[in-house]
Amino acid sequence: MSTPAALSPESRGEALSALRATGTSGPELDVLIVGGGVVGAGAALDAVTRGLDVGVVEARDWASGTSSRSSKLIHGGLRYLEMLDFGLVREALQERGLLLQRIAPHLVRPVPFLYPLTKRFVERPYVAAGVALYDALSVATGQGRGVPFHKHLSRHGTLRAAPSLKKESLVGSIRYYDAQVDDARLVVNLVRTAADYGAHAANRLKVINFLREGERVVGARVQDQDDGSEFDIRARQIVNATGVWTDETQAMVTDRGQLKVRASKGIHLVVPRDRFQSTVGLILRTEKSVLFVIPWGRHWIIGTTDTEWSLDKAHPAATAKDIDYLLDHVNQVLTTPLTREDVEGVYAGLRPLLAGESDTTAKLSREHVVAHPVPGLVVVAGGKYTTYRVMARDAVDEAVRALDERVPPSCTESVPLLGAPGFKAKWNKRSRLASRAGVHVARVEHLLNRYGSLAEEVLALIAADPQLAEPLPGADDYLRAEVVYAVTHEGARHVDDVLTRRTRISIEAWDRGVSAAPVVAGLMAPLLGWPDEQRDRETKYYLARVDAERLSQEQPDDAAADTARMAVEDIVPLA
Repeated sequence: MSTPAALSPESRGEALSALRATGTSGPELDVLIVGGGVVGAGAALDAVTRGLDVGVVEARDWASGTSSRSSKLIHGGLRYLEMLDFGLVREALQERGLLLQRIAPHLVRPVPFLYPLTKRFVERPYVAAGVALYDALSVATGQGRGVPFHKHLSRHGTLRAAPSLKKESLVGSIRYYDAQVDDARLVVNLVRTAADYGAHAANRLKVINFLREGERVVGARVQDQDDGSEFDIRARQIVNATGVWTDETQAMVTDRGQLKVRASKGIHLVVPRDRFQSTVGLILRTEKSVLFVIPWGRHWIIGTTDTEWSLDKAHPAATAKDIDYLLDHVNQVLTTPLTREDVEGVYAGLRPLLAGESDTTAKLSREHVVAHPVPGLVVVAGGKYTTYRVMARDAVDEAVRALDERVPPSCTESVPLLGAPGFKAKWNKRSRLASRAGVHVARVEHLLNRYGSLAEEVLALIAADPQLAEPLPGADDYLRAEVVYAVTHEGARHVDDVLTRRTRISIEAWDRGVSAAPVVAGLMAPLLGWPDEQRDRETKYYLARVDAERLSQEQPDDAAADTARMAVEDIVPLA
């Protein structure tokens, strides 16, 4: 079996050369995807597996926007049933089944939740009907459930599953299942899979304008954020998948017929798993929406908020008010309240919601829309993480309608991502893999759950250099080999890429990656040809970023938090 394509520094150089050639001597691309979040990455895979010549570019890092800052859930959206949005729920449950069973079983796995009941007699039948319909819709998709059916629990059964819940806060519960994912890893995996099928993928490549011939868009002018150089990429069709930046990218082309996207800020807290006892996650009602308490390895993720955001979109900031809101609500059901001192990490993300008549972002649509505002440019916006594949398919469908050839339909429902084939067999062999590699079986399980069957590529790095088996300072869950692999196989270009997205050290470690940063920079420097000055600058930038985020989280409102966070400039360009 051939070795899968790697998003290495060399492959990025080759992609840049191929993309640059389209603006000079070479043939144009069939489709250029702008945006390296989950929808853009999904569109690149969809287009390239139809046999098209495809490029995908991202201004910063893969998944650096919304797609690395979600609730980490792959779910149908139980609350959308209450809104009678059965079509959206069914579609999302179908995608959940595909991801669990076929597309990414190494990255997406079932997770149990309790829905606590607070009222006797009336509430249980009402909630049970909704959860039963949720299960029925998942079966009706025909994709295989991938998760167990729901179960009713008494108060005693609920407290046995979650001993830290206040006895008086509930009369019982319903346990049901959804699924979770490391969102940023799924995106990188999508991009790498697209590259394996022949897509030209380059991060740190920002679109600064679109090329026009009359009314038609025929390409894009891009700037390499790492060296400042600019060049043209020509394509027969362009798909704009820039999420919360949709309005800005559309404005480069036209002010007519635009999709309007509003950004809604959601923040999440990360706390240690031992801060309260529970074998399951929780879904709690709030006055505005729902609150999830999600198992996350040795941690809990608590979220989310839903407030309008109109400030810097690259670095949304959490405020003290946001953090207190989440703590106040979760503490209503816990016997021992959580405090600010229990919070290991905080992250804020922006949902790209289609603007409507509603006054609140909590009520805006999670449906997606595909538009063709001018010839040569397709725009996709809205939607939710779980349905990224459907959004990508619909966007590429719209793009290929304008191509003068017969293009096959989407086949991504049957295309497993790299790491998925052979994953279960490798999992069954994990003890042997650990023995052969000379590492603890728990380390191999960790690698399999992050890389799937490609975990053996990480183990090969350790075999070549046993020092790479050492954990990173302040982040014992992660090995030094994973830093090397992030650069050589997953397109990481900066320390921030590794600590924030290739790993989750920035939110899982008590020091948020401060002690790991210089070690990570030292491992990355020879692989990326950094001089000592750049290695030191990378570390200083990361430490300053952590300080700025901590300061922003002490501010009373969005404006003050944004000012604190924006005190630190981005690391790029290098020179």
